[in-house]
Amino acid sequence: MSTTVADLLIHAEKTVFTDGVRPATVVIKDEKIVAVESFGTSVNADEELNVPRGQVLMPGLLDSHVHVNEPGRTQWEGYESATRAALAGGITTILDMPLNSDPPTVDVDNLDLKRTAATGKLSVDVGFWGGAVPGNKDDLAALWERGVFGFKCFTAHSGIDEYGCLPYREIEEDLEEISRLGAVMIVHAEDPEILAGAPQEFGPRYASYLASRPPEAENAAIEHVLDAARRTGARVHILHLSSAQALEPIRRAKEEGLRVTVETCPHYLTFAAEKIPDGATEYKCAPPLREEANRRALWEGLKSGIIDHIASDHSPCTVDLKRKESGDFGQAWGGVSSVQLGLPAVWTAGQEFGVELSDIARWFAANPARTFKVDRKGSICAGNDADLVIFDPEETFDVDVEFLEHKNKISPYHGRTLRGVVHTIILRGRTVDRDSMHGRMIARA
Repeated sequence: MSTTVADLLIHAEKTVFTDGVRPATVVIKDEKIVAVESFGTSVNADEELNVPRGQVLMPGLLDSHVHVNEPGRTQWEGYESATRAALAGGITTILDMPLNSDPPTVDVDNLDLKRTAATGKLSVDVGFWGGAVPGNKDDLAALWERGVFGFKCFTAHSGIDEYGCLPYREIEEDLEEISRLGAVMIVHAEDPEILAGAPQEFGPRYASYLASRPPEAENAAIEHVLDAARRTGARVHILHLSSAQALEPIRRAKEEGLRVTVETCPHYLTFAAEKIPDGATEYKCAPPLREEANRRALWEGLKSGIIDHIASDHSPCTVDLKRKESGDFGQAWGGVSSVQLGLPAVWTAGQEFGVELSDIARWFAANPARTFKVDRKGSICAGNDADLVIFDPEETFDVDVEFLEHKNKISPYHGRTLRGVVHTIILRGRTVDRDSMHGRMIARA
């Protein structure tokens, strides 16, 4: 080891691995971690970095659920602003959803438009999801060949007309193709008939919006998806789980051997419906934020392993679309802007539940990298890209939307005190900042 020449040597008394926190020295060469050695190991290196006492060295996080919206709705969010926000929050890789860009990423030509739009604008590494919409089954194989990480479908209206939802019959047909490809279907699961039968009396009361998207809609759609996975053998991933009532059928499906994984989001782990003020449309998302008891049950689902991942579901829009002047939850766009805040939000809310930084490293980095086959990402180990974060877990800050990097300055976290501050980001062995633009486009291995 003493003859190895490294580009960078990082010494950290607290290094976060998926199985715990311990002292280590990380050896980096040619953008990769080439070794993880005992703390204080001496190596002939061009540069050495000592992590300050009280701060920790973590793997760069992987946010697998981000809506960038470029091209077509770049005024909502673009690659430059979204990836700067991710970088500021300790996220070094994002996977970009196939909507709400226009056109959506439902064929190879539209994927090429996405890649062209992203060129030269990236602060973090970016991969792409493909879309599964009515009538595009024949496009899935070509998208898979081009390196998308899987395919997203909706069981109910997506919120934009150009991205159609799939009836359950067509989901199963697409899952047969996805099983053949060895791909994965990621699913926004809410049942359209139950949604249509729910009360539709909106206005500024959050309780009215919550009643319009009851947990039964989520539960029923998840059951349909699990049944289709059972019949086809396909891999499925349940997006942004909001209803804790679905945890038990998911647990049984996993025990049965179905290839199902699940994510939830920082906002479902942080906010409770009872505390959302009337007219506070910045809290609107779909599925909705539910009650405190539900929030606590989601934490238990994470800790028990029924829920596998955390992802932001960063779904921004222009401020006017949140309809703050009327506070009408029926008219407001549904989506939470939070890609920059996921790490401190989860760390803050998790204190009550005994969460460790190693848990976050699993839920928000290693597990999504493994599930979606994001090569060389997600953990501090030899062979992986040297994507690292220096983080102070004790430092606090008050969220001010004016100082967040995402394009439109509205977020339900505004004014909230969060614990945990990102101090340094290392992307593929290079210390970067908001102006470095060192990100690259990545594809499935």
